[in-house]
Amino acid sequence: MTATEHAVSLATAAAHAASDKLAIDIVAIDVSDRLAITDVFLIASASNDRQVKAVVEAVEDKLREAGSRPQRREGERDGRWVLLDYADVVVHVQHVEERAYYGLERLWKDCPLLELPEDARGRPAGTVDAVPQDELIGGMPPFRP
Repeated sequence: MTATEHAVSLATAAAHAASDKLAIDIVAIDVSDRLAITDVFLIASASNDRQVKAVVEAVEDKLREAGSRPQRREGERDGRWVLLDYADVVVHVQHVEERAYYGLERLWKDCPLLELPEDARGRPAGTVDAVPQDELIGGMPPFRP
């Protein structure tokens, strides 16, 4: 069994929304063969708590436009790891430290990755604080909402 077309479509829309908010290292894992409760885990990272919340809001807005609302939301108060359960897709937005510690990709390494469009993969891991020198203003990076 593989992820449904609907689940892949939702995961792709969520990945685009996360990427638009500069999420890091976005991956989609097809867990449909291992779990009966969902088809896809979408995992994205953010470099701070505020950005985690911004990514979550963007994903919720984008999927609401697509006619989906989360059935359950966990971890929003702390802003370190927020889980959005859309039944067919479970979106995990994690602070980079939580992602490294819990290693969801390692736990689900036997499951295939779904191919996401290039513009929906976010920034590569390791580019959390990388700002080109010519973009620095007074030694500080510019504000990017």
